[in-house]
Amino acid sequence: MPEGHTIHRLAEDHLDRFGGGAVRVTSPQGKFSDSAALLDGRVFESVDAHGKHLFLGFGEDTGWVHIHLGLFGKVAFGDAPAPPPTDTVRLRIASGTAYMDLRGPTTCALITEPEKRAIHDRLGPDPLRPADDGEKAWARVSRSRTTVAALLMDQKVIAGVGNVYRAEVLFRHGIDPYRAGKDLVRREWDAIWADLVALMREGVRNNRIDTVRPEHTPEAMNRPPRVDDHGGEVYVYRRAQLPCHLCATEIRTAPLAARNLFWCPTCQRN
Repeated sequence: MPEGHTIHRLAEDHLDRFGGGAVRVTSPQGKFSDSAALLDGRVFESVDAHGKHLFLGFGEDTGWVHIHLGLFGKVAFGDAPAPPPTDTVRLRIASGTAYMDLRGPTTCALITEPEKRAIHDRLGPDPLRPADDGEKAWARVSRSRTTVAALLMDQKVIAGVGNVYRAEVLFRHGIDPYRAGKDLVRREWDAIWADLVALMREGVRNNRIDTVRPEHTPEAMNRPPRVDDHGGEVYVYRRAQLPCHLCATEIRTAPLAARNLFWCPTCQRN
């Protein structure tokens, strides 16, 4: 499932390609046809992103297209003229210069402003939303007996963090993923939040996740670069049974919060 930086990048990409212009909106698959007909020919006005939720705005009187990619959703952009769509395309947005095809999302729905607000209200703060900070999340984390690794994946606590960022930020701060949230101290949480803000902003800029510090890059350590379809240089994510870059201990993995957790038992003792 895409993490929050991908959704914010998609918001920027939509605005760059379609913002301020009238667009054609269709649903070749048919599942979004009625809503597409209401939007067809409208001006693409705005975008919003919160965690793993993307919102495309077509004006106050029309509402928002709410998209959640889930595990299988894909977005593809291209230059005009758009080729004939396949019948797997749930939503196509097209202008005179570009098009976007959406396939396989968990959610693609036209919603009202109050419905959009209700989605925001049930989500935790997002490190990539400028108005958000870590206070609301800290209030929940500091009272919880749940592991910090599970809390970081709970979108009601903090929105946009997925399996990669949770594993990597805990490694970067030497925190045992099985520590209870209530056992974190405030300075540790503040450092985690600040690091997520920086890492996820970098993810938006580069459209990939890189979490290793400059002194631990392949060039700095004279080691081979990572080869993985997720891209990016990481410390522990999907490196089970490989040696830790810092201490050479074997990276461990175990299921946690319905996903595979990765950590170094030597570097993450705190």
